[in-house]
Amino acid sequence: MASLAPGQSRPAAPSAAATYDAVIIGAGFAGLYQLLTLRDKLGLKARVLEAGDGVGGTWYWNRYPGARCDSESYYYSYSFSDEVQQEWSWSERYPEHGEIRRYLNFVADKFDLKRDIQFNTRVASAEYDAAANLWRLRTEAGESLSARFLITAVGCLSSANIPNIAGLERFSGQWYHTGRWPQEGVDFTGKRVGLIGTGSTGIQAAPVIAAQAAHLTVFQRTANYSIPARNGPVGPEELREIKANYAAIREKARGSTNGHPFDIAEDSPLDLDEPARLARYEAAWERGGLRFRAAFRDLLTNKAANDTASDFIRAKIRTIVRDPRVAEMLTPKDHPFATKRPPIDTEYFETFNRDNVTLVDIKATPIESITPTGIRTSEAEYPLDIIVFATGFDAMTGPLLAIDIRGRDGLSLREAWSAGPRTYLGLQVAGFPNMFTITGPGSPSVLTNMPVAIEQHVDWITACIGHMRRQGLQRIEARPEAAERWVAHVNEAANATLLPLANSSWYLGANVPGKPRVFMPYAGGMANYARRCAEVAANDYEGFVLAR
Repeated sequence: MASLAPGQSRPAAPSAAATYDAVIIGAGFAGLYQLLTLRDKLGLKARVLEAGDGVGGTWYWNRYPGARCDSESYYYSYSFSDEVQQEWSWSERYPEHGEIRRYLNFVADKFDLKRDIQFNTRVASAEYDAAANLWRLRTEAGESLSARFLITAVGCLSSANIPNIAGLERFSGQWYHTGRWPQEGVDFTGKRVGLIGTGSTGIQAAPVIAAQAAHLTVFQRTANYSIPARNGPVGPEELREIKANYAAIREKARGSTNGHPFDIAEDSPLDLDEPARLARYEAAWERGGLRFRAAFRDLLTNKAANDTASDFIRAKIRTIVRDPRVAEMLTPKDHPFATKRPPIDTEYFETFNRDNVTLVDIKATPIESITPTGIRTSEAEYPLDIIVFATGFDAMTGPLLAIDIRGRDGLSLREAWSAGPRTYLGLQVAGFPNMFTITGPGSPSVLTNMPVAIEQHVDWITACIGHMRRQGLQRIEARPEAAERWVAHVNEAANATLLPLANSSWYLGANVPGKPRVFMPYAGGMANYARRCAEVAANDYEGFVLAR
């Protein structure tokens, strides 16, 4: 049994077939807030089941070198408690994984949440019992629980995608996936390291590993755009200003397209002459971070406008990377800027100027196998002591499908989603009564600043359950036709943008072999989505069946 974190108590395991009003799966941002609202606002008997030995969710597992949030700390945080906002002070513009865990532990301890969280508990199955109108859950340890409501707070990026490469089992060195990083860390000193993957995770990890390792070989499938983070400490004066203006900051975030508290420019890059356009991009580059996308209004809806941003970043890469051949390999050509998750970095491109870093293009020379001593491509073998898989996640659907969830008449979620995920508002699945999916497929989720999306979902679910209790209602289920209309709208919203043009994006599930190619998040904007959810509730939960 893993040791407890400071201040953490381990609640007793539930007795056989213990029954709750609600069981929540996951103790990250979503699970903690959902527990708080159900327990303290509605007075429900609620239980959180968490596979790890502490709170943190995605940030419990993601401890790889360089792991940081790509939203700024002051708004990558809860807004529900002004006390928390005033008492907690972030140290950096972009918090590293340890600081985010400390923050979540601070919140959990402040509201005494850990007494209702069962750690080291992985859910194996959940089946809806129609006769009793209960969800029956079993854990991998064989424990049984029942609950009226099942709420999944499993996260969108928590199911590690480990590629099936021949020979991995014969590798004599050590290998790790960034999403399952050892708590004690990994010492790269004097080691030959192979890093597979150059998405957001690989872009964060590469500079840190290169600074420690004897040699780093980066295996790149797809070249990626990246914007400098410009990370640094948050000074006392800036903290005071943030805390004094939190109400306005939160209002702006909730009213925005992506849950960020900053404005998007109202003009197009095509409205400006080239010197003015380049000056705008240069200023955005120097500021850094995700705000680069806000330099113009139509970067994700107009290909010609996007081309100006893509070309600007490509020119930056060619300027930063000294070897023209390597620079060309690192220059994205197969997708427009920000149509895949847009990373931010700390000296990522500069890393390839180091003498101890090699870049391998595995589109041109594919990996054939992992040997006992390294990685063999179609062109060469690279001797390695450590392999790091920065190959991302089976995103959005993977964490849910990892659990054997069965709804009405034994219908499995895997079967219901065999052609891709189908939800109503990303909140419920037809055929699965009383099951809510926080930031599920079909909601804005990964296209937003996640705490904004999480709080909106949790508040909606809490209000819905509160309404049901006041009205004496026992069951809520999405209507199949409402789910079909919503899926069509999600596709329509995606197709109104350039996002589907990134054929290798995990937004489409393209990073997992055999996964249906369906655009999963809702691209219609956070504020617009929240309005739709509010309208549904105001119209007597239109699109749902509620029953006594």
